[in-house]
Amino acid sequence: MGVFMLETPPVGFRQLSTKELRTAVAGWLPKGGTRTEKIGAIESALRSGMGQSLREAMAAWIVDGIVPVSRLVPEAYVKWRPPVRDAMMFVLARLSAARLAPKLLEQFELPENTPAETRLLRLIAKVPGLQKLGQVIARNQNLRPALRTALGRLENGIRDVRPAEIQSIITQDLGPRLEAFAVKIAPAILSEASVSAVVRFRWRDPESGRRERGVFKVLKPHIPEYFAEDMDYLQGLAVYFGDCHHTYGFPAHLIPDTLKKVRRLLQHEVNFRREQNTLREAFNLYRNVKGVRVPRLIQPLCSHRITALTEEQGIKVTSAAARLSPARRRGIAEQLIEAVVVLPLLSAETDVIFHGDPHAGNLLYNNRTGELVLIDWALRERLSREHRRHLAVLFGMVGLRDSVGACIEILALSQHRIRSTSQRGRVISGAVKEFIDELPVTHMPGMVDVLRLLESLAMKDVRFLGSLIMLSKVLFTLEGILRDIGGPDGGSSLALVGQFAQHWRKDRQAFRSPLQAKDWVTLQFSALLYTTRLWMRCEQSILDRLLPAGSAAPNPV
Repeated sequence: MGVFMLETPPVGFRQLSTKELRTAVAGWLPKGGTRTEKIGAIESALRSGMGQSLREAMAAWIVDGIVPVSRLVPEAYVKWRPPVRDAMMFVLARLSAARLAPKLLEQFELPENTPAETRLLRLIAKVPGLQKLGQVIARNQNLRPALRTALGRLENGIRDVRPAEIQSIITQDLGPRLEAFAVKIAPAILSEASVSAVVRFRWRDPESGRRERGVFKVLKPHIPEYFAEDMDYLQGLAVYFGDCHHTYGFPAHLIPDTLKKVRRLLQHEVNFRREQNTLREAFNLYRNVKGVRVPRLIQPLCSHRITALTEEQGIKVTSAAARLSPARRRGIAEQLIEAVVVLPLLSAETDVIFHGDPHAGNLLYNNRTGELVLIDWALRERLSREHRRHLAVLFGMVGLRDSVGACIEILALSQHRIRSTSQRGRVISGAVKEFIDELPVTHMPGMVDVLRLLESLAMKDVRFLGSLIMLSKVLFTLEGILRDIGGPDGGSSLALVGQFAQHWRKDRQAFRSPLQAKDWVTLQFSALLYTTRLWMRCEQSILDRLLPAGSAAPNPV
């Protein structure tokens, strides 16, 4: 293996231009060396006394040059560019030398005209924490199309493990059970996610005596080591942003709390036993729901790093919808919002689970049967009946543009007891009224508006339950998918309150809503004033257009 040598080290790598840095690194690499020798040379440099200076120079080269934050973070989120840049610098400065060295070599060897989006995907390969983050934001409509397309490949385009590695884990964990159940494993990998790979298999079901189709979801061999490191830097980032939150102008808890929640959720994703229990619960929740399927767990073929499931037919929902008529696409969109959001919110269960990671790769659609298949339940959260009650009313109040009613529900959902007459209560009330008043008159408020409202209140130091924040992220992800399915108005035009009412009217007994009778009375009274509120807003809009900025309407005589 080559050894890093530098006869005259520069005073500071950060002082080198990009061209000088590339020239310096090229000079350190062993001439004619193998890839392993070159990686070894860079790794030795990173571990040397000047390693931290080299890391900082490389990180700056990446975030300001080849993968510029200004290109990744859209103008709509310009205030997030500084923390995103600092977070990238933080991770690159702390990633282990063994993981960072091959990434740096790869970035230097890529052609200089390689798009930033391609470079980004290569940087986060085998970094499950960053891959998961990329999947979450991939459906943000404000991102540049090229970046959205690149991040979309994280849903079903990850390729960082070999079939032999996966088959070895299956053999180690299941051993004699493979023969006992006559298991035949497919030679190719069906799909890969950030922490797992999926392969098909056939087996003999002892209950039916027939051979059945199934899939193994297997923890990738590099995940235990890499995942632990990812958890460490996420914790470090939470501490860092907590210490210097004033630099960015965000509430002290906002970024640290988000990172802590991401860290906790990613820990859940590698807990296969937890997911297996969730799958049983989800299967029971949806088993009698027409048009929705959840894979059934094959318990005898499971282990702590293998989950065996029935194989379900379907393709990625966005791909399936692209081939259909507008009417069918709208039907799929309604089916999707009903399955992922409406049904859990209106469940009769005391504490109900909901899918925490509904990116398009986890939502399959069978065009032949018209069934939606919900897969990959590693990330899930729970909402109590009482919280779902207040959330459902909040959806209704925002849809009816009732700022007073919406404020009451937000105070009920906040983690701290806030009285409406207190100073904080008045601040929240004013923020809610301003938010709803600014909604365009022609716009039908939907779930994305509720999401934006909750996020704006979080920026004002209003804290909500972690499960509620997760549901907000679910709605955020789902909104992008709905737009991909139904076009620009595909998501926002689906007013949740209308679907709640439709379910309630259709089957009140079988579909026991968490809403109480007084909630329906409150919503009905609010609906009576909806036309008046909308008309007043129209009048205000007309005045705003007619009167010059800063002028006032004439006082009546």
